[in-house]
Amino acid sequence: MGDYYNSNDLGRFGEIGKTKPELFKKFMDWYQATLEAGSLTKREKVLIGLGVAHVIQCPYCIDAFTRECIAEGMDMDHITEAIHTASAVRGGAALIHGLQAGNVAEKILL
Repeated sequence: MGDYYNSNDLGRFGEIGKTKPELFKKFMDWYQATLEAGSLTKREKVLIGLGVAHVIQCPYCIDAFTRECIAEGMDMDHITEAIHTASAVRGGAALIHGLQAGNVAEKILL
């Protein structure tokens, strides 16, 4: 049995557009436009993408955005800092929800 996530599938992404090519084209146009330099540089945007990819735990996105970061001249120091920053945000989001558990427990226990 092969891997659940097949790294070769990243190169096959365009196949998603076979059934509804007009929708896939709209997605790709939008996706590519989001990476164009604006107020943020492409370099900044792909680093954000890498952080988000780790938080949503998409191996295909991690692969793609790691490659983009390297193409933009970044190294493992940049990549590691982005991963830690994104992870800290995700960890903080999990911790703050502890207040929700406390609110529920307080209602039940009092």
